[in-house]
Amino acid sequence: MDEQINQNQEQQPQPAPAPKVESSDVEKNKPMAIIGYIIPILFFIPLLSEEGKKSPFAKFHANQQLNLLLFGVIGYTASAILMIILIGFLLYFVVIIGSLVFLIMGIINAAKGEMKKLPIIGGFSILK
Repeated sequence: MDEQINQNQEQQPQPAPAPKVESSDVEKNKPMAIIGYIIPILFFIPLLSEEGKKSPFAKFHANQQLNLLLFGVIGYTASAILMIILIGFLLYFVVIIGSLVFLIMGIINAAKGEMKKLPIIGGFSILK
């Protein structure tokens, strides 16, 4: 029985490790990454400077912030339309809670200097 469990654990794909970035890059861009999560409409601010354009850390978190912004806009729009048939009220609260959870996770990742994708919405790479 133990052998079967061990084989199943070995067969499960392991998550890809987060990319490594230079600590100087992280320290320079960490404040803007955190601010971008607090105010998602400002996701593009770190990308305005030449230094930000070259920073993998800034680009990564700007992309995650854009994903969070689009999740909110699409979710709130869909819930507003669906409020006509009452299911929109439930969707509205799901979007609010999901946005808050993703926002907190993004802030924590940026504050730690990590480049972890947000669950569900983080896999989309909009910015190149």
